[in-house]
Amino acid sequence: MQRYWSRPIGSTGPWTLVGNNCNPSQAPEGAPAPPPVPTVGQINAAFAALPFAKPTVAIQPVGNVTLVNLPTYYEATWPGSGLKPGDISKKVQLLSWSIEFRIDPATYRYDFGDGEFSKVTKDLGGPYPDGKIRHTYTKAAASVPVKVDAAMTGAFRVNGGPWQDLDTVAELENEPVTTLQVRTAKARLYNNG
Repeated sequence: MQRYWSRPIGSTGPWTLVGNNCNPSQAPEGAPAPPPVPTVGQINAAFAALPFAKPTVAIQPVGNVTLVNLPTYYEATWPGSGLKPGDISKKVQLLSWSIEFRIDPATYRYDFGDGEFSKVTKDLGGPYPDGKIRHTYTKAAASVPVKVDAAMTGAFRVNGGPWQDLDTVAELENEPVTTLQVRTAKARLYNNG
């Protein structure tokens, strides 16, 4: 099928769809060739090159200190700069087309810093007591590097048209590390008399 698009000569505005045709011999006389259309690969590459934000990990108990054998809660949080879930990108010019991207989270995987990882999940995590991303440390450590590996997906639209799901995932890299201390606690009885 061929699609026929038009815009005034000399214009840099968007193209307007004027018709579809399954038979090239029936194209309107003098109809200009349609502009080249970005490939799926070009659209996916443009998505992967977007300036994504990188999530950090908020930890409870607060203060980035926890205890051995105490459940610790994790939550992915997004900084103010860069594209994050729910955002729509600025327009990206691909060939003669204007493409926008809507950002959606694909997956999260938490690295607890002690050699243990969460399952791959769509859950952001959350604070005590309802957060579902939890881990219990079994050994004390002065410095445990905790981070969340995130992957983004989303949708795109061409020239303000309808949203279409992307068939790709952008794996974020070099997410910030939060350093956690894991301490032991000792119970003591005191004589107040």
